[in-house]
Amino acid sequence: MFIAIYATFFFIILRFAVTIFNFISDPKLRRVNRNYDHLVSILIPARNEEKNILTLLESIERQDYINYEVIILDDDSSDRTYDICVEFAAKHAAFKVIKGKELTGHWLGKNYACYQLAKQAQGDFLLFLDADEQIYDGLINSAVHRMHFRKLALLSLFTNQQMDTLGELLTVPLMHYLLLNLLPLRLVYLSKNSAVAAASGQFMLFDAEVYRQHEWHKGAKDKIVEDVEIMKQVKVRGFNGESLLANGMISCRMYTGYTTAINGFGKNFLAAFNYNIFSFLIFLVLLIAGPMIVIMTLNFQLILMMIGLILLTRIMISLESGQNAALNVVLHPLQIFSMVLIAFSAIQKYLTKTTMWKGRKI
Repeated sequence: MFIAIYATFFFIILRFAVTIFNFISDPKLRRVNRNYDHLVSILIPARNEEKNILTLLESIERQDYINYEVIILDDDSSDRTYDICVEFAAKHAAFKVIKGKELTGHWLGKNYACYQLAKQAQGDFLLFLDADEQIYDGLINSAVHRMHFRKLALLSLFTNQQMDTLGELLTVPLMHYLLLNLLPLRLVYLSKNSAVAAASGQFMLFDAEVYRQHEWHKGAKDKIVEDVEIMKQVKVRGFNGESLLANGMISCRMYTGYTTAINGFGKNFLAAFNYNIFSFLIFLVLLIAGPMIVIMTLNFQLILMMIGLILLTRIMISLESGQNAALNVVLHPLQIFSMVLIAFSAIQKYLTKTTMWKGRKI
């Protein structure tokens, strides 16, 4: 019993220390007033995104950066994605649409789409966005400035999350919760060790010259979590990469309900643990069974200390990620339950090799 209690508190305090580090270091993209004029190629892979794509395209057209081109690749959509994009591009000269080639070899769908997009791009910087996002004034200038300031080959942003249903509120906050609770985000840039890597495919900005030399998506063509793999590749090759929080300059609605969120997170949840199921299960045991053991002691001081650390952790992470802290505190037990469902979904899909996304086996 004592060993379990010590292990639980060590685990909680360690995660709390990581959260404190992230909260104090405040790893956000800073807004800058300086204007840049580099050509930025905005590259958007799209598969069955008729409900989302127009919102993104309109937000790009409204934002304040001037020198850009937009290339949308329709990845064998079965809905009106292609037609919507063609209609929009016909009215806006900076936008064009291409049809993706048939998937071949060991390529996964999104990775191959991004690779094809890069081949078409003319920009000094290549910015890959997902189709379910919106961008706002200041984003591109601030990101290009960061590329120069840090001499980066890759800048990735973890976007602010839009959550409109209870199902989303029970699942989507887990992404920032795990990220800021387990990884000191500043170390992605500060540490040269490729094992210290994190990235989000929702925003990947590359130095185009370096990208064309190394074709990063080709090196990760069969990886489900290609964003993290690419960040590792960048660091292995001796280049600088950095991951930051988006600071309200780009938002995304990842999922539209509970079931889609469970399935969506389930496809790549194990990647955070390098697909080691044993270490993943140990993490879940410490996360869930540990606090239950502490409660069973009926020691008021221990219980109060544990609850205080957990609540402070949730509050700090919520504030850093632009989420409702009070709501995340109230929903914390249900979010952790959702994490268990995602975990078992991820393990089942990984062991049976039945991971599906957008109609494709991956």
